Amino acid sequence: MKRLAIVLAAAALSTEFVRAQTADPTDTDPTESSAMTQHSITVYSKAQPGAVDPAAFSEQGGYRPEIPGYAVVRTVREMDLSQSSVEFTDVAAAIDPTTVAFKSLSFPEDTRVVEQNYRYDLVSTARMLEQFVGQTLTLKNVLGSEVETYSGTLMTSQGTSVVLELDDGRLVSLADVGNITFPNLPGGLITKPTLQWEVATQQPGKHEVEVSYETAGMTWWADYNVLLDESKGCQLDLQAWVSIVNQSGGSFEDARLKLIAGDVNRAPKAVMVQPTAIRRNMAEMTQADAGFQEQSFFEYHLYTLGRPADLPDRSLKQLELFPTAVGVKCTKQLLFTAGYRPYGVSSEPFTMTRHPLPLRGDVAVELQFVNTEDNQLGLPLPAGRVRVSQRNPDDGNLEFIGEDVIDHTPRNESLQIALGNAFDVKGERRQADFRWNAGERWMEETIEVELRNQKQEAATVIVKESMLRWSNWRLTERSHDFSQPDAATIVFSVDVAAEEIETIRYTVRYEW
Repeated sequence: MKRLAIVLAAAALSTEFVRAQTADPTDTDPTESSAMTQHSITVYSKAQPGAVDPAAFSEQGGYRPEIPGYAVVRTVREMDLSQSSVEFTDVAAAIDPTTVAFKSLSFPEDTRVVEQNYRYDLVSTARMLEQFVGQTLTLKNVLGSEVETYSGTLMTSQGTSVVLELDDGRLVSLADVGNITFPNLPGGLITKPTLQWEVATQQPGKHEVEVSYETAGMTWWADYNVLLDESKGCQLDLQAWVSIVNQSGGSFEDARLKLIAGDVNRAPKAVMVQPTAIRRNMAEMTQADAGFQEQSFFEYHLYTLGRPADLPDRSLKQLELFPTAVGVKCTKQLLFTAGYRPYGVSSEPFTMTRHPLPLRGDVAVELQFVNTEDNQLGLPLPAGRVRVSQRNPDDGNLEFIGEDVIDHTPRNESLQIALGNAFDVKGERRQADFRWNAGERWMEETIEVELRNQKQEAATVIVKESMLRWSNWRLTERSHDFSQPDAATIVFSVDVAAEEIETIRYTVRYEW
C-alpha cells in the first residue's frame, strides 16, 4: 500500500525552505533500503485567508478557476536501471518540468542523469485527428435520433470538427464528431504525462531512487465554526477545519497529511529542488493518533494527521484540525468608532474649524476571546475565516450571526471577531465648540458623542476617539473616565440604560 505525506504551508515558499522540508524530522536513515514506493507532497497555499470560494472549484459550466497554490512532490521508489533509458509515469499532470530532480539513493556517486525529457503529448480525440490527417477514417455523426456513418480520407481537423473526402470525391464537413474509429494509436502519443531520463551508471540493476518536482493545482485553507452561547454570560464552542483542493491531475490514496502554518517566503523564479530521501516508519503511522498533532517546526507550526486519508484529483476534502474547543470564555463588545482613525495624527497642526470626521456611525458588534490553555484553547491557529452562529431559544435552530477573518494567531494572543452592526444601539458624534489662537499656538475643541440604546436591557458601549489635530494634547474637561491605549487614542466605556440616551462630552486642548 502506498503511503504519502502531504505538508501544507500558509504562504509561498523559498528555495532554502524547500530543501529543508525534504528532510522530514520523522524520516529514518536515507541509506536504508525499502521496496515500497513512498511519497511526500508539500502543498503551499497562496490564498488569502477567507478569500477562497469552495463552490468555484466545482467546474460548473466547464469553468476551471486558477488554483492559488502549488506543491512540491517527492517520491522514493525502486527502479531498474539496467537500461540507459528509463521512464517515470507517476507524475501530476500540472507538473513544472523545469523543477524535476533525479537521484539514486543506492549508488549516488556512480549514477547521474545525462538527458531528461518530459513527454506530455497525451491521447485525446483532437490530437488523434491531427495525427490521422491524410488517412482513412470511419466516423459516425448523430443527427437527432438518426446516426450517419461516413468513411473516407481525413482532409483537415480542428478540435473535433473535420472535413472528410468520401470515396466518390465529395467533401463532407462535420462539427463536433462524437464517434470515431481509429485503426491504431499513433506514435508519439501517450496516455499519461511521462518523465524520461537517459541515465549513466556504473551499477546497472535495481536502484532505490528519489524524484522530486513542483506541480500546480493544489492549495489549502482553514475555516472555523463558532457556536455562541449567551445564556451563561458569553461562551463559545470553536471548531476548526482544513480544506484541501487537489486539481493537480494526480490522485493520492492512503495519504498521510501534514500542515505547516506560517508566512513562508518564496523566491520570484522557479528553481531546481535538491531532494533528500523520504522515509516513513509504517508501524508509527499505524499507531499514530487519529487527529492532527501540533508541534513547533522552524519558525512555523507543523500539524500532522495521525491517520491516512485519500486525496483524489478534482476534489475538495475537509479534515478536522483539532477537536472542538468547548466553553471558551468570551466578551461581546459594542464599539462606536466614528471618531477613531488608526493611522495617527496630522503631520502639522490641523486648525480647520470644521472637523473632517463623520457625524454618525454604526455601533459595531465584536466577540473577543483569549487563545490560552486556561480558556480551553492554547493552540496556534492558522489564518482563516471564522463563521459564528447562535442557537435560537424558541425553536432550537442555529442562526448565522456574522463572520470575520483572522490572521495566524499564536498561543496566548487575543482575537477579535467582527460580527456586524447593532440594530438597536446607535451613536452620533458632533463638534460642540472650537476655539484657536494662531499667535499663541493653541486650539481647543469640544466633542459630544451621543449613544442611544433602544433595547429593553442595558448595554455597555466602547467609544474610541482619536486626537488627530496634533501630537501635543490634553483633556481639560470630560464627563466620563477614559483609558489611553496609545499616544493618539482615548477610550470610553459607557453603560447606557435600556431605552435611554447617554452623552459623552470632553474638551481637548492642543498646543504647539
